[in-house]
Amino acid sequence: MKIAIGIEYDGSRFHGWQSQPSGETIQDHLERAIASVAGEPIRLAAAGRTDTGVHALAQVAHFETSAVRPDSAWVRGVNALLAHSIAVQWAVPVSKDFHARYSAVSRSYRYVLYNHPVRPALHHGRVGWFHLPLDVDAMRIALAHLSGEHDFSAFRSSECQAKSPVRTLHRVAIERRGRYIGFEFTANGFLHHMVRNIVGCLVYVGKGKYPAERLAEVLAGRDRTQAAPTFPPDGLYLDAVEYAPGWKLPAFESSRTVFPEQTLA
Repeated sequence: MKIAIGIEYDGSRFHGWQSQPSGETIQDHLERAIASVAGEPIRLAAAGRTDTGVHALAQVAHFETSAVRPDSAWVRGVNALLAHSIAVQWAVPVSKDFHARYSAVSRSYRYVLYNHPVRPALHHGRVGWFHLPLDVDAMRIALAHLSGEHDFSAFRSSECQAKSPVRTLHRVAIERRGRYIGFEFTANGFLHHMVRNIVGCLVYVGKGKYPAERLAEVLAGRDRTQAAPTFPPDGLYLDAVEYAPGWKLPAFESSRTVFPEQTLA
């Protein structure tokens, strides 16, 4: 039997998604909890391997098991064994040909930036922060240069293991709401640190260090050394994973309400 699960987590205290010898990753914690309910070892595959400090509002994963349990056991039973900062939102049986990563049509990430002279306290670890005023209009002009299919080598980590640097950004958006700036990216896939590297360049544009046209030049140059430093992971969220309707996966209820005053319409 193959089970798909939807997961929400605060990545602040974990070493990313992917299993590590430390055992302190999201995957490690989930696999141990699910194995306790299943009574057998479990291995998860996820839609996206988020980094240390990155959060998820709508992560999707799947596992195979010979255990027969009600769907509620994979939710309430597993959650009872998890840290409070990880929660399975839903669980459904899926056909054998479903794969959380390879069946995904697109993924969406959101970066929430607190733009204020004084650092945040209550949202520490859950939002990025920049102290100088930022020109959102200039950042929006710069971001438009990245829409569509491109070679994103200039925004790719040196540790990236993707076979190709070509990705298609289907949607990009920026909006300010009070002290917060929300960045949204939807693509067929993302490179390692791609969103954080783009946000770093946009902040340089917003503070006036780069002209808006600079992002087009950086993109065309395909040279990571010509781009701004990688921005911190704190404000980055895996916001949605889209699948074909035929898979009939449940919707996530909370992906638009964690930061209601910052989220984009």
